[in-house]
Parts: sequence; structure tokens; C-alpha cells
Amino acid sequence: MTLKYLHTMVRVKDLEKSMAFYELLGLKETRRMDNDGGRFTLVFMAPPGQEECPVELTYNWDGDDALPDDSRHFGHLAYRVGNIYEMCQKLMDNGVTINRPPRDGHMAFVRSPDNISIELLQEGDALASAEPWASMENTGHW
Repeated sequence: MTLKYLHTMVRVKDLEKSMAFYELLGLKETRRMDNDGGRFTLVFMAPPGQEECPVELTYNWDGDDALPDDSRHFGHLAYRVGNIYEMCQKLMDNGVTINRPPRDGHMAFVRSPDNISIELLQEGDALASAEPWASMENTGHW
């Protein structure tokens, strides 16, 4: 089974101010995604020459008034896996709850023993929908 670190996500209240801070640290914008339907922007920033290790700044267009005092800054760690179904089955076999099952053959979320949210993303194209994943409900939150 393959595993590759992708990014760490943090929520930001003021995208421009946050980007300026990370630029002061030496990080540069490597990628940006605006999602009109979800009303959010994702900005990936990384040190030059280390583009494979970005921080993802998540900015909700409608605001997030609870920031910075509700511990929602840190979002999740993300890893790309060779086979999301095999990885989720291995985790389940070892007592890990699949909070957001890979119904789409592409994405799942689990939590560490310390309640850290971990996103698992299928390498390449999404796998064909398969049971038990396709009909599995969410458990808790991620």
C-alpha cells in the first residue's frame, strides 16, 4: 500500500492577511482553487523548492465568525493512498472508525486517537463505487 503526504489545512479569517504572514515566513502561493458552489477558496503555499509540502489556507467567503477562538484553525492532514478501499479496510480491521467513508471511491476521513482529522485521497482517478463503502453512512464528524 502506498502513502504520500499531501498537505496540512488551516482555516483563515482574512485570506490576504494570512497569505502575507506566510509570505513573510518565505512561503509562496503554489495553487489556488475557488469553489463557487461551496463558497470557499483554497490557497496552497509552500517554501520554494518544497512545493510538495504545502499548507492549505481555507477561506470561507461567508466568514467564520468563531475564528480565532473556537479551535477551528487546524483542519486536517491529507495523504494520498494507492487504494482507498484497502486502506480504509485495514484501518477498520484495526479498530479505526471511518468517519466519512469513501463512497465516491476518492475521499475518506478518519480521526487519530488524539482526534486529529486525517483526509485520505485516492491516487489517480476515483475507484469504481463498491460496497460496503457506497452505502456506508458518516459517523461523527471529521
